[in-house]
Amino acid sequence: MEARDGLRGRSAVDARAAYVTARVTLVLGGQRSGKSRTAEGIVAASGLRPIYVATATAGDAEMADRIARHRARRGDGWRTVEEPVDIPGALSVAATPGSAVLVECLTLWLSNLFEGKRPVDAEADRLLATLASVAGEVVLVSNEVGSGIMPDNALARRFADALGTLNQRVASLADEVILVAAGLPLFLRRSP
Repeated sequence: MEARDGLRGRSAVDARAAYVTARVTLVLGGQRSGKSRTAEGIVAASGLRPIYVATATAGDAEMADRIARHRARRGDGWRTVEEPVDIPGALSVAATPGSAVLVECLTLWLSNLFEGKRPVDAEADRLLATLASVAGEVVLVSNEVGSGIMPDNALARRFADALGTLNQRVASLADEVILVAAGLPLFLRRSP
């Protein structure tokens, strides 16, 4: 109801004025839901120094094109930190007073951890400890994969389970949690 009543007809940037600045915000959504644009709007409208922590790597032409489109949409005012694995380390450096850091995205970060055979639970613990202590504003983007079809192989099921658990853990710490569907933000938790 809040998304309909409080944000109808507003852009993602204008939507930021509808709620209080949060220290940690989690933006969830499905593929092409508008979650990235919403998160970018939150950071851009914060009035703080925008920093983009990119977890994607250009492993093929399609991904390189996606990265280029995202970069072009953000414009030149953003500082980009490319860090596919050590998100806690990148946040420790970037999330300072006066900054708003966008982490795009936890889904690719988790995929990178899986691919590198890194200890997912230990890395998630590091991320949560870092988020609890950062001085700047942090907006994290993640896919909501639990609403789709049950994956047909063990690795995909393990990944979906791990991402669902990671999203829950980050949401439990976040001041605000937003679910984006069809470009519309729905506030699951709002800062007081």
